[in-house]
Amino acid sequence: MDLRRRLTGTLGLLLACLMAVATVIQFYSLRSDIDAEISASARMVNLLVAAENGGAMAARLPETGIRHLRIRTAGQPAVQLETHPLLTWLGMAPPVQGEREIHIGGQTLYISANPGSEISERWRDTVRIWHTLLFFSGTTLLVVWWAADRALRPVRALEEGLQRLARGETDPGLPPFALREFRQVACAIERLASALAESRAAQHVLARDLISVQEDERKALARELHDDMGQTLTALSATAAHLARNAEKLAPGEVAECANEMRHDIRASGEQLRAMLESLRPHGLHASGLARALVDLVDGWQGRGTGIAFSMAMPDAVPEVADITALTLYRVVQEAVTNVVRHSHASHCTITLACAAGQLRVEVADDGVGLPGAGKGGGAGAGAAWRGGLLGMRERVEMAGGTLTLLPNCGGGLRLVARLPVQCMGAAGGRALPAEGALA
Repeated sequence: MDLRRRLTGTLGLLLACLMAVATVIQFYSLRSDIDAEISASARMVNLLVAAENGGAMAARLPETGIRHLRIRTAGQPAVQLETHPLLTWLGMAPPVQGEREIHIGGQTLYISANPGSEISERWRDTVRIWHTLLFFSGTTLLVVWWAADRALRPVRALEEGLQRLARGETDPGLPPFALREFRQVACAIERLASALAESRAAQHVLARDLISVQEDERKALARELHDDMGQTLTALSATAAHLARNAEKLAPGEVAECANEMRHDIRASGEQLRAMLESLRPHGLHASGLARALVDLVDGWQGRGTGIAFSMAMPDAVPEVADITALTLYRVVQEAVTNVVRHSHASHCTITLACAAGQLRVEVADDGVGLPGAGKGGGAGAGAAWRGGLLGMRERVEMAGGTLTLLPNCGGGLRLVARLPVQCMGAAGGRALPAEGALA
């Protein structure tokens, strides 16, 4: 049963009971009116009989109480009739001379209309109707209050379930509901709880992956520092020690050779340091520097001999963006291209940068096998790593106020689209950079 049927049934039963009560009241009122009419008719008959008897009539006239009429004998003084205020308000005031003279059994009777009795009867009927309506209204309000309170009682259970979810609990603990509407709301809350649980689990996974990535980056940085820069610095230290020990013995040519070796090692250290800094945070991620950083990124992959032909298209004027937007866009392209190289088995990859409707849109499309696990070379480990990277990209884009979408490519493969809010400062005319030209 739903809420509408329950409320309609309850109110319908109430109205049926009230109509039954009203019918009983009307029958009771009808009985009273019939008794009054019969009594008045009997008194009229008694009055006429008394008129036939002559002298006894005068004594009984004050006790007759005939409805709607005033009757007096010739020996009784005339009563000055006062017009009832209600008749005056209704414009029904009787004429001043309203008495009629009637001769019965040698007696003279003076009869006039008495509207007061009719007004009294109508007033009693009005009061009875008011009492009935007051009873109806009060009963209806009480029943509606009770029905609404009983029908909306499950709302408190729903509120408690939402409060449990707000406190971080995974189960809202909702009881079964009899009404269809509340069952639907409970199902929606349970789906929300399931989605929240999945989101929290994904956040935990992302946090673990983030810690793992940080540790991997630190290990890689330590390895590079030890293997590359450490060896270079060791060579510099050995050359410097050789010069210090044999400065007086060495010929000028040998000193110059040692200096050249040291300069070569210093240059190599500088290049290694720049490469490390570039991997940590590319330089110039704003305005035209963003475009240059993206070109350098794709150019680096093109030069590694991956077997994938990269191409890139971007507007003539790249808008000026905030640091977080530029870094987010760069990391998304970096992760997307890395996934293409590692998992897609593609032969072509296109990176498109465009600005329209207050958004900076970047698209990375390939013609590979699609999602990892669905084609050749896709394994469970590769799929898990790929999904973790996608989750990290989505979280990064959402923190920057944008959206990330993964779609199937028309010619096969995948198409990753990221949209970030930005104020465009120039026309987004196309400037294509071919794969083997500007990126080679």
